[in-house]
Amino acid sequence: MINLNNVLVCGCFLLSILVFNCKYSKKNEALFAVGVIEKQPETIFEIKHDFLDSAKLSINFKPLGNYSDIKNGIVNDRAYFKNLYEFNSLKAIDSASKYLYSKLINDIVPFWYGTPWDFNGHTNVPNQGEIACGYFVSTTLKHLGFKLNRYKMAQKAGLTEAEVLQAKTELKIFSNLSFSTLKSKLNAIYNDGIYFVGLDNHVGYVLIKDKELYFLHASYYDDKVLIELAETSPCFTSNLYVFAEITTNEKLVKRWIFNNVLTVPTNN
Repeated sequence: MINLNNVLVCGCFLLSILVFNCKYSKKNEALFAVGVIEKQPETIFEIKHDFLDSAKLSINFKPLGNYSDIKNGIVNDRAYFKNLYEFNSLKAIDSASKYLYSKLINDIVPFWYGTPWDFNGHTNVPNQGEIACGYFVSTTLKHLGFKLNRYKMAQKAGLTEAEVLQAKTELKIFSNLSFSTLKSKLNAIYNDGIYFVGLDNHVGYVLIKDKELYFLHASYYDDKVLIELAETSPCFTSNLYVFAEITTNEKLVKRWIFNNVLTVPTNN
């Protein structure tokens, strides 16, 4: 039997393929220590046909604590890294990189799992309202403490979103590759970490962990925020892939430490 929701989603996919993203909204917005995550009794998180073991991945899948407190804590922790930078810039960048990785994947994102996807969704509160793929990325980055306009960033095409995070000359762009070839190329140039990826008509995060690729995104196929193996994700299929470094990006981490504005390019 044909699933009407899937038909409608496919229609949106075909209409949006030329705009290189899965979201548009007309709104605007002006706007310690890193430790081992305590393992919860249930460590298996089910996603469709895949099972990801949180203990094996050393990441947390369940919301812990209060979301507002987590965001406020991140703002307060920034001062520690800023002070450390004055005495040891290399240590500050390295420590902040690990901090941002842990805070994003273990503290911020778990609250967003299951949040409904919608083409025009732009909620600022996890699991209240709906979220589009671009807004999932821009909103979680903003809540991680990056100084950016989440509306303007989310309204741009994937290539432009990538340029918010990294200079265009430093982006990695691949086209017309099999998954195995793409995976090999990424593992040859990138270390474990969290990366932004722009596809033909979709955006999200890629987690590289022990040479494996995981896709973290607001899925138009499953209608919710989830993490899954990139290799088996229907949404990860694309002719074009644009990657920007996040947690392994020293320049971006320094901008976070000093609370610099991440500007959205207007030329594309």
